[in-house]
Amino acid sequence: MRHRKDFLIPLLTVLSDAVAIEFSFLVSYWLRFYSPLTGVFEVEKGFPPLTAYLEGSLVVIPVWLLLFNSRGLYSSRRNVGFSEESLAVVRAVFFGMLMVMAGAFFYRTFSYSRLVFGLLAVTSVVFISLGRFIVIKFEQWWYAQGKDLKRVIIVGTNETARRVHDDIMHNTRMGYSVVGFFAADGLQAMEGCSSEFIGPISEVPQYVKENSIDIVLIALDYKDHPKLYELVRDCEGLNAEMMMAPDLLELMTSRVGVYEFQGIPFIRIKNIPMTTWNLILKRAFDFTFALAVIILVSPLLLLIAFLIRLDSKGRALYRQERVGLDGTSFSVFKFRSMHVNAEHTSGPVWASKDDPRTTRVGRILRRFSLDELPQLFNVLKGDMSIVGPRPERPYFVEQFKEIPKYLDRHRVKTGMTGWAQVNGLRGNAPIEERTKYDVYYVENWTLAFDIKIILKTIRAVLFGKDAY
Repeated sequence: MRHRKDFLIPLLTVLSDAVAIEFSFLVSYWLRFYSPLTGVFEVEKGFPPLTAYLEGSLVVIPVWLLLFNSRGLYSSRRNVGFSEESLAVVRAVFFGMLMVMAGAFFYRTFSYSRLVFGLLAVTSVVFISLGRFIVIKFEQWWYAQGKDLKRVIIVGTNETARRVHDDIMHNTRMGYSVVGFFAADGLQAMEGCSSEFIGPISEVPQYVKENSIDIVLIALDYKDHPKLYELVRDCEGLNAEMMMAPDLLELMTSRVGVYEFQGIPFIRIKNIPMTTWNLILKRAFDFTFALAVIILVSPLLLLIAFLIRLDSKGRALYRQERVGLDGTSFSVFKFRSMHVNAEHTSGPVWASKDDPRTTRVGRILRRFSLDELPQLFNVLKGDMSIVGPRPERPYFVEQFKEIPKYLDRHRVKTGMTGWAQVNGLRGNAPIEERTKYDVYYVENWTLAFDIKIILKTIRAVLFGKDAY
């Protein structure tokens, strides 16, 4: 549910921008050819059809929306001022107009008016900014009604922590709600604070996990900084944004980027892996890709199921508990490649090369990863993604959770294939190395990266030697 809190406002912003761009085309066309402006700039080559500009707008709108998204204009906003929005819009429209003029130069079928483009640059800034101003006002009203507020906990009891707390509590239009605060020394030191004192800093990870906390604001004194490392380490795998207010000396000597929160600079030390719109984009790609592949390989799925039943006793399909997004468990679907009750005596163990538990058909399935094909239905359900860290069984997660960064794999949906697998880290590869590749993927996701991994997966399946 926490990701949906930043769905409505970005959606309204996208719709507002699309309408504003279309309206800018219409107004620019009217100003150039039918307004009093024609007394200054006479129409010498006739009146071009409006449909030509409308058709052009249908191309420009999606291109500009993608450009705006790439520049972070549809990311989680919260407490963004109109002046900041306007400057960002001007910069984005500038690059957008460069793309429009370049496209018009190479498109020879119709000659667009250069003056219309000049007017478009001005009107689009005006109307897009106006639309965003309206959205900002609605956003402030929406949060003031207590809708979609992000749940915040504050770690620290110093003056900075008090100031942040008071600012949030006295201005609900910011879009945040303070749940409570934690003290570094375990004592309730913020006297007179209206929010609940929850406990010592050591209890933060468990509280975040159990109470769907969106943001952890850290305001510790310099003497408590050793506890910061422990806090960040213990919060691995939790999808909560973490920001820290640095000491003044550290801020002056640091070149890292900061996030200003009500005039107080915070260093972002951990961010959510994907924005709301990137989550939607990835989900749309996963669903479409999985559905298309299922349709294409459905005869193969039926054939595999028949061969499994013919080769050994037992069901062709089976379910196995795995750990996915946010550390939650789900049932993964697989073709059975081993004999029934293969772990009856051994307990949970990884498969090994020439594993005696594997059936004859199962060896072929595992060699070409065909036993994983039913996970396409997990993707359709939303339990998994096409690309992501491979899901592991709870038994092994419990063993590996002490490995640095291991739990950060669960900050995105697990996948049928991943960056570690296409780099040869399959089977019994060292979990520490696999974790490094998985965390790199989590922190550097793009749709193009997913497509690259899918293409490399096809090559690894056909020519790889480390699957068993």
